[in-house]
Amino acid sequence: MNCTFNKPSLLAEIADLMINAAESKAKEQSLSISISIVDESGILKAFRRMDGAPLVSVGIAHKKAITAVGFGFDTGDAWFNFIKDDPILREGVASIDNFILLGGGRAIVIDNRIVGAIGISGGHYKQDQLCADAAIDIINEGK
Repeated sequence: MNCTFNKPSLLAEIADLMINAAESKAKEQSLSISISIVDESGILKAFRRMDGAPLVSVGIAHKKAITAVGFGFDTGDAWFNFIKDDPILREGVASIDNFILLGGGRAIVIDNRIVGAIGISGGHYKQDQLCADAAIDIINEGK
């Protein structure tokens, strides 16, 4: 009887490319951000805090990545739309450890499987989302 399974995980070299893409997008917007990438289990895979990024952005970026990988969809609009009409869920999410609603967290999906997530913090959440999108584009270009 087989008692184990294999699960795909994001390669470290791809995480580095994603960080570089997010940082480039941040520079285009004159932002200093923190970038957190976690693997499929929510364990930190790669991280960068740009010079001048707010100190609080470190923890927020990590929470965005954890939220995205833990639930399999993006933070921000996707989460808000999911909970906005459900008062119990809307109030309850505040008690989930490492949960954050702010945009800038994206699940990293390859072949319909979550292999990690990225969280960006340092700008307005819509700017953070643009940086996360630039990072995800690295994955989409490789397909």
